[in-house]
Amino acid sequence: MTPEQLADRLDRAATRVGPAIQRAVRHTGELGRARIRGNASGRPGPNVITGAYRNSWETNTRRLPYGAMCTIGTNAPQGRRLEFGFVGPDSLGRVYNQPPFPHVGPAIDFIGATLMTEMRFAVAEVLR
Repeated sequence: MTPEQLADRLDRAATRVGPAIQRAVRHTGELGRARIRGNASGRPGPNVITGAYRNSWETNTRRLPYGAMCTIGTNAPQGRRLEFGFVGPDSLGRVYNQPPFPHVGPAIDFIGATLMTEMRFAVAEVLR
């Protein structure tokens, strides 16, 4: 491969890298949300009564120059208590001794490994 051919290949890759990374990040976010929801579907995570908490988990993927960012989260008020537990009185004076039921923490390693794999696929796709 000549330097000119390499330069042309890299120019083509530069225009394709942003969308490829955005697809990879979006896919990783959806897989991460699915893992968190799965972990929040019974022990050792929280028990499911109505499914409302599990269904409250959302992803938000944003474009960045030559990349993307994904946030996975919930607006459910019980999220932090379920993940980390709660001991003591709440704002209404009720006393709790609730153990933690981790469901996000155990998903972090999976999300990181999945993101690395997706980035490898994105780079391979761009450099084809």
